[in-house]
Formats: sequence, structure tokens, C-alpha cells
Amino acid sequence: MNRTILHLDLDAFYCAVEEQRDPALRGQAFAVGGQPDQRGVVASCSYAARRFGVHSAMPMSRAVKLCPNLLIVSAHFKDYHHFSGLVMARLQDVTPMIEQISIDEAFMDVTGLRETGDILARRLQNQINSELGLSCSFGVAANMLVAKIANNMGKSEAKGDGPPNAIKVIPAGQEAEFLAPLPIRELWGVGPKSAEKLARMGIYTIGDLARQPEAGMTRLFGKNGTEMAQHARGIDLREVETERETKSISKEITFTHDVTDGDILRRTLRKMCDGVGWRLRTEKLRGTTVKVKLRWEDFTTLTRQITLNHPTDSDTEIYETALILFHQNWPKGRRVRLLGVGVSGFDVHEAQLELWGKPESPVKKVDSKLQNALDKLRDKFGEDIIQRGSDLGDEE
Repeated sequence: MNRTILHLDLDAFYCAVEEQRDPALRGQAFAVGGQPDQRGVVASCSYAARRFGVHSAMPMSRAVKLCPNLLIVSAHFKDYHHFSGLVMARLQDVTPMIEQISIDEAFMDVTGLRETGDILARRLQNQINSELGLSCSFGVAANMLVAKIANNMGKSEAKGDGPPNAIKVIPAGQEAEFLAPLPIRELWGVGPKSAEKLARMGIYTIGDLARQPEAGMTRLFGKNGTEMAQHARGIDLREVETERETKSISKEITFTHDVTDGDILRRTLRKMCDGVGWRLRTEKLRGTTVKVKLRWEDFTTLTRQITLNHPTDSDTEIYETALILFHQNWPKGRRVRLLGVGVSGFDVHEAQLELWGKPESPVKKVDSKLQNALDKLRDKFGEDIIQRGSDLGDEE
């Protein structure tokens, strides 16, 4: 039996939520993000702003040059998560087979349901439009790859200046025909370097790639070549995963101005390590690999990591390890544009009591009790409720 997969994408989601908060924004050219004089980046922009060439991930300073009357709105992530939850709850009313891949995007497997995929997509779209005031688009196909690309194409084909609110259906058996004329960059697994290499081979469209022998693609690109060859033919056997495994937990900050002060950098690192540790404990995860990320004033970026001989979720241990990496790789006085820290290499098993090991030290017991108390405050009032005394008066 052919599968039926729906791909949902909320149109300009952050902007749509901001329009709910302030209806006066509707029809205006505005962007959600940071200020242009503080290295702000466009997180989302309205369709009116897109007509000037503004797009997500663009520096806000560039966006303002393209659209001098651009309104800049600060992000309200709590509201975005709230509306995202309301949308996902409506998907759950249709099927539990949902894979949420971001705050505004999800796959649904509706195989075997009484209503067809296009009818379900239309019903959900109407519900999200009318009940939540949000625009959304759907791709409907027999697999995840084609459903996602169908959604992209449906939105690009939409007429008018407002949100696309599109639905595009690719009937089973027509996957390769649909994909064939599309640019090769539309295919999953084809990045800029792969696209350049394929162009040198005379491969510019997905159809061009589909005509290549799979063995030859595997020889040139390895496992990724095998997948590219299959995807170009519209073949994608992946299942919708209702639970996505967390691979890493990290935090980073881009400073408003380059920082050269070691004390400020260490305090920032400490605060981020506290946040990473809290998230690890919230998700009941412990990691063995601690990574630090540094970006200099010239945008050169380096990442360094240390793998511990045991998993940890301790703020202090994460910080002490990250601090070693920081001191090893930061030339004193060098300007730092971005600083980040992360933990990966998770031990999925719960920590077990050591029956024959050494008893926990008094210092570690105190640290653990303090950490638990702080976690309870963060769980109730949010991550930023705790501030170390050393951070008071820090202007960065």
C-alpha cells in the first residue's frame, strides 16, 4: 500500500505570531530579529518585506539598506512556542504519527486514514487559519522527501503578495516526473560543493541526476551518492519518527561588540555552561564530550572538544572542561565575536548507584543539592531567573 505523507510548514511563522500580538503590523514591511547596530540578524520577515529582497538569516543592517522603512520587532519566543504547541495539538487530533522537525515544521504519516491526504491537508489548513489566525502550507506525497519538496514548490508557485497558504499534491507514482525539471539544489543531500561538482559533470537538474548510474554516483560521492541517486528517482524509504533523538545540547552568543576582556568571556562561558547543564538534566541526559566554539573578529571560527572518561550533567564539570579549552585556544586580548559551548556523546542510561565504589564526597553532595535547588527555580520561573553574583554589573 502506498504511504501518504503530509509536510506542514507554517508561513513566516514568527511574523504571523507578531501580527497576532499587534494587528497593526499586518501588511507592513517588518522583520523579527536584533537591531542593525548590534549585529542583529533577520529571524523572520513579512511578505511585504520580502518584496524588497529581505530574507531570513540576513544581517539586519543589510535588510534596513534594502528596505529603509523596515520595522524591526523583537522576538517573543514564549509566544512562538505557545502557538506551535497549539498547531501540533491539532495535528495530533488527526494522527499520533507526527515528526516535528522544528518549531514551525512537521511531517505526518496519514496512511490508511479514511480521508485522503489532500482532504486532510485542506481541513487542517482551514482549521489552523480560522482557529489560530496562522497561514500554513502543505505538501502531500507518498514519502517525506517528495512531500517536503512539494511544499517548497507549492509556496513558490503561490500568487499574490501575502502568505502562500498553499497545498501541493504529488500523486503516488509521479514522484520522478515531478522532480525531474527541478534544480539540483532542491534535492536533499546536495549542498553547494556537491552542486558544483555535479555541474562540472553536466548535471543541473534532478532529472539529469536520475539518469546517472547509481553505482557511478556511489563511487564519486560514497554513501551520499547512493542516497542522491535514489532521491533523484523519487525514492525515500524513511519512516516518520515520532521521537527525535537529541544529538547535542549547546548555547552560543554573538556579542554586540567584539570582546577582549577575559573576565567577561569567562563569566559568559560560565553562564552558558549553567544553561547547558540545566537542559541536560531536564532531558535526563549526560554527555561525555564538551565542545567550545570561538569566532574571531574576521569571522574565522574554530571548535575544540574534550572527551571525558565518564558522562556528566554537572554545570561545574562542564564549565571546568570548557574553561580548559577556552584558555588553550584564546590568545589573550584577541577580539571574540562569538562564544559557544556544547555537550554531546550522550549516555542514554540513567545514572546508577555505585554499590562498591567510593562514597560521594561532601563537596560533591553540597554541589548536587545546590544544583537541584537551582533547577527547581529554573523549572518554575525560567532559565534566566538565576544570576551569579559575579555577573552583576556586567554590561556585555
